[in-house]
Amino acid sequence: MSENLRWSVHPGHGPYAEGLDRNPANHAPLTPLSFLLRTAAVYPERTAVVHGRTRRTYLELLERSLRLASALERRGIRPGDTVAAMLPNIPEMLEAHHGVPMCGAVLNALNTRLDAATLAFILQHGEAKALITDTEFAPLMREAVRLAGRPILVVDVEDPEGPGGETIGIIDYEALLAEGDPTCAPLFPADEWQAIALNYTSGTTGNPKGVVYHHRGAHLNAVGNVLVWSMPQFPVYLWTLPMFHCNGWCFPWSIVLQAGVQVCLRRVASETIFAALADHGVTHLCGAPIVMGMIVNAPDSAKRPFAQKVRMMTAASAPPAAVLARMEALGIEVTHVYGLTEVYGPATVCARQEDWSGLDADARSRKLARQGVPYPVLEGLEVMTPETMTPVPRDGETIGEIVMRGHDVMKGYLKNPTATAEAFAGGWFHTGDLAVMHPDGYVEIKDRSKDIIISGGENISSIEVEGALYRHPAVLEAAVVARPDPQWGESPCAFVTLREGASATAEELIEHCRNELARFKAPRSIVFGPLPKTSTGKIQKFQLREQAKAI
Repeated sequence: MSENLRWSVHPGHGPYAEGLDRNPANHAPLTPLSFLLRTAAVYPERTAVVHGRTRRTYLELLERSLRLASALERRGIRPGDTVAAMLPNIPEMLEAHHGVPMCGAVLNALNTRLDAATLAFILQHGEAKALITDTEFAPLMREAVRLAGRPILVVDVEDPEGPGGETIGIIDYEALLAEGDPTCAPLFPADEWQAIALNYTSGTTGNPKGVVYHHRGAHLNAVGNVLVWSMPQFPVYLWTLPMFHCNGWCFPWSIVLQAGVQVCLRRVASETIFAALADHGVTHLCGAPIVMGMIVNAPDSAKRPFAQKVRMMTAASAPPAAVLARMEALGIEVTHVYGLTEVYGPATVCARQEDWSGLDADARSRKLARQGVPYPVLEGLEVMTPETMTPVPRDGETIGEIVMRGHDVMKGYLKNPTATAEAFAGGWFHTGDLAVMHPDGYVEIKDRSKDIIISGGENISSIEVEGALYRHPAVLEAAVVARPDPQWGESPCAFVTLREGASATAEELIEHCRNELARFKAPRSIVFGPLPKTSTGKIQKFQLREQAKAI
């Protein structure tokens, strides 16, 4: 898109050149913190947060966030300092998304499933000055803080809905809030380019990279979420997506913008999801495909009827046609998005076209499974040949790399100028994902650059093979990687989890793929069993590649 634009760097000539400067009356830096101030002023008594027996209004959410900001400042936290949060999806995590940046600090939401050594690296590398941690994680975080070897103000959160645990900090969260002033003036950024959050990638090799978000990007991506979903005012949003993952895709701010209810869910399971749908009238939720699996494969004992229309946003691998059909049958409309940590979560959306409703279920699901078109707040999305940085033909066949540019691209990697320069080479953010561009301008991922399988000189998309496997009724989950092959160099090796009570042989699945794909693309070996996943539900293909080498 932006390849066809020209950019002006001067206000121009004539009457528009002089006397029309920025000033406090006509310009303010963008920040998502402004959403809470407005919503609390307009709808102070509307419910903002639900967590077990806890209910908090927007006025209470604002006052508690301001108390947190004020108390942290009184405890020595200064603008630009890092405040880490080791919290599940509970109200204190929502308050941290507002209160921490309201004192000018940078929120570093920690992945609750990491090991102590990795967490210690993050605390040390991000120079955390404070840590807000749930008591459930006390043993893990005590060791992480010890290994980090730096002075950190540790604050304990004791969640009444949690399992409890020992305290390791010098003060309790509620006691900290009591030190704060609910009437204090929040410290908004003087420059929207200032950092608001620090998120670490879940890299499979080496130390994770620290991705730095700015206030402008967080504001715009939060607005983008509302736009692509046509989200009305007063949504009821269920927290199945971890808030530590890309700051919950900016939804802690999006839902506040629309004066919605945020239903916290400490433990994600079929029973708790259906209970929330039935009891709280949930209208929106986000999650990885594993969450959709929890919903469509829930035992009858967990299912509860709900009357409202529900919309779910999912990313990662394309939803299989059968799963989309089963979600629609339940009354849940799925929106497929795509993004990365480096772009605040979702940055593209498979925008539905009106004529898709006339397609048969399989054809419609193939359309809906594409990664789609840019978010309204993303200026540029292309599929390019990385060596020449030229767009590939829009033929749905030529593979290139997805590149992006615009408002919701990160500032860069913290303390890593080399990685930042590589990511932004040629004036675009390089995703590392291989895709095609369809004639209608919709992007469709074919593979990660490292996951493409080259067999006998032919490129095989692991995602395409996985899609064929998912179309077999016995398959619950599937992942395909390259396996060394003495004749072909590499051949596809599939790892498959079968549905409970279903059966299928390796020969049956291979023959199924041969009927669905060109025969050379069919896997030559099948391994049955559970698939290893990251803390955010993504399948860990690097582990599967190692297993495939040993077969």
